[in-house]
Amino acid sequence: MFSKILIANRGEIAVRIMKTCKKLGIQTVAVYSEADEHSPHVKLADEAYYIGGPRVHESYLNLEKIMQVAKEAKADAIHPGYGLLSENTSFAARCEEEGIVFIGPSKEVITKMGSKIESRKAMMEAGVPVVPGITTAIPTVEEAIAIANQIGYPVMLKASSGGGGIGMQVVDTEQTLVQAFESNQTRAKNFFGNGEMYIEKLITDAHHIEIQVLADAHGNTVYLWERECSVQRRNQKVIEEASSPFLDEATRHAMGEVAVKAAKSLGYVNAGTIEFLVDHEKNFYFLEMNTRLQVEHPVTEEITGLDLVEQQIRIAEGHPLSFTQAEIARNGHALEARIYAEDPKTFFPSPGKIHTLDLPEHVRIDHCLEEGITITPFYDPMIAKVIVHGATREDAIAKLQQALQETKIEGIKTNISMLLSVLEDETFQSGVYTTSFVQQQLIKK
Repeated sequence: MFSKILIANRGEIAVRIMKTCKKLGIQTVAVYSEADEHSPHVKLADEAYYIGGPRVHESYLNLEKIMQVAKEAKADAIHPGYGLLSENTSFAARCEEEGIVFIGPSKEVITKMGSKIESRKAMMEAGVPVVPGITTAIPTVEEAIAIANQIGYPVMLKASSGGGGIGMQVVDTEQTLVQAFESNQTRAKNFFGNGEMYIEKLITDAHHIEIQVLADAHGNTVYLWERECSVQRRNQKVIEEASSPFLDEATRHAMGEVAVKAAKSLGYVNAGTIEFLVDHEKNFYFLEMNTRLQVEHPVTEEITGLDLVEQQIRIAEGHPLSFTQAEIARNGHALEARIYAEDPKTFFPSPGKIHTLDLPEHVRIDHCLEEGITITPFYDPMIAKVIVHGATREDAIAKLQQALQETKIEGIKTNISMLLSVLEDETFQSGVYTTSFVQQQLIKK
């Protein structure tokens, strides 16, 4: 059993992990930057250590400093949360070298799945359906043009090491591809240290549906149903729900079984997510695997009754899963809305001081907010997640609408009005929306 866990993250996910640790009687260690000195995640932890300046490379991406703190605090394990170092092979390797458990999969799996090109190869070898495309990096724009002409427009240009929509662009003409290739390659180099690009066929009017898997070190792997993540702006998720209103039972089970097959082919251990694109005929194609906890994991917790952070910790401690696939429930419907500190029309970040904070108490809200706290420009603008559970999808939508209407965050701009517009839209309420929904039906209005 772990007695002390360092959380190598910040904000709402750090608070979320700490709450489970406290429930399990495990002490917590926080790390914080200069900008986060007064953050609630620092106050909630049993111990807290300053690790550097406000920019992520000075603090939350400072692998050596975080390892130094972990050794000084005598932490048994490190939970990376999501983003930051959560899918960093070097970080997982250093934990192994120092004898500190990394709460996640092995460094080998992180490496393979961290490259979209290598992950495509691995899934093809495992017999998992993938989006038509290539399995090698494209060094020049001339080669990109030749490949796009072969595949046929429209195509999706992607950074191999990308994430969060960075280094990704839909391309529908040769002229657009010429303009997009260099700019996205440069962005990928700047954000991920890797400018490798590849191209795959664009699946139009697609649903973005992901399968949550859990795998222990004893050969047991299960899927915890799916999450519909098709409400996106700039390839970034905004509202997620479980279960998907689009899938039928046969497709749902087929996707779950393929996700388990994919995880087993990798020798995967811990929590992970297989993301798929699903076309209008319910054909599904592997998109990528996230070797970490997802931002939207709460909707899975709400319909299954499982604490995914607790499961991660138990697996990392060496315990076998305490349930079988047949025992995993799927009760009711859950929705999550991400609140961003951003202008709801332009999507530009809106840092500043929160003067008024009034959050509803009748629903789950994962956050790291207080009145008087300053939202800085240094980190991702997501500041809270509102999660609801209802007996039916209609019930859950009504609860989320009420919760967002009751949420008061003043002093900064937020996207709450945009979230309410989504929930009120007839297409969303019908459950047949796709990844083009926000762009086609909200932004153009």
